Amino acid sequence: MEKDLKNYPHLWYTEFYTTGNLGLMIRIKKMLYSAQSDIQRIDIFESYDLGRVFALDGITMTTEKDEFMYHEMLVHVPMFLHPNPRKVLVIGGGDGGSIREVMKHDSVEKAVLCEIDPLVIEAARKYLPSTSCEFDNPRVEIVNENGAEFVKKFKNEFDVIIIDSTDPFAGEGGSLFTEEFYKNCFEALTNNGVLSAESEGFHDQKWIKLAYGKIKKVFPITRLYLGFVPLYPSGMWSYTFASKNIDPINDLNEEKVKNFDKELRYYNHEVHKAAFALPNFVKREIIEAVK
Repeated sequence: MEKDLKNYPHLWYTEFYTTGNLGLMIRIKKMLYSAQSDIQRIDIFESYDLGRVFALDGITMTTEKDEFMYHEMLVHVPMFLHPNPRKVLVIGGGDGGSIREVMKHDSVEKAVLCEIDPLVIEAARKYLPSTSCEFDNPRVEIVNENGAEFVKKFKNEFDVIIIDSTDPFAGEGGSLFTEEFYKNCFEALTNNGVLSAESEGFHDQKWIKLAYGKIKKVFPITRLYLGFVPLYPSGMWSYTFASKNIDPINDLNEEKVKNFDKELRYYNHEVHKAAFALPNFVKREIIEAVK
């Protein structure tokens, strides 16, 4: 698997977006890992311009070059909004990027990473060191279970839940886009608990409306926000923030963000507030989602 492919310029990775009419191509420099688990196909390869690329079922999950854009916006928006996040649950996120960002917050006493596929964890440990770097942190617990089933076990347990799921049409990702799942997350959160979920891009907007609409039925405060991830379909990615009583703009402690002493390459307090300013076409989409 580790053979250098420099003499084979015809070898390319191709991802087809959900409509089947658009896609992404990346030339493979070196194939590092490829396996079929009971759940999905896992591929990791070295590219020429993007560093290591991680894909599930032919869908790009992360690239070394831009993964920080996605992980920082998914994680730090809820983490900075909670006044004192001590216990955090990450559902999905087997590459480790979300847990890496969670563990930058010193208040965290325990973080649970619930990744359904143990083979993803194994592959990330070996081939994705830049994202899996907190796997052996003693405050991190890794659980290989279906997140939709796992979260049912808890009531009033977590300060923050982060849903770093695969796409709803890939693997077991669809189980993390249901109203029942979001209700279980609500119950698993503490009284001032907050949640963030990746809610897809804009080439196939039905998934944004599905996720946002179902979360809004469950949480009293629900707000869509946006960020840029160049390698994801459309380049503009959506996330949904939800809470029981915390407003994502008015309750942000800007000084806490400004005084943060860990490296943040994308997220800051200005980006945080700007992310909730939505273009008109997005506003129309989420209005349609709750009709």
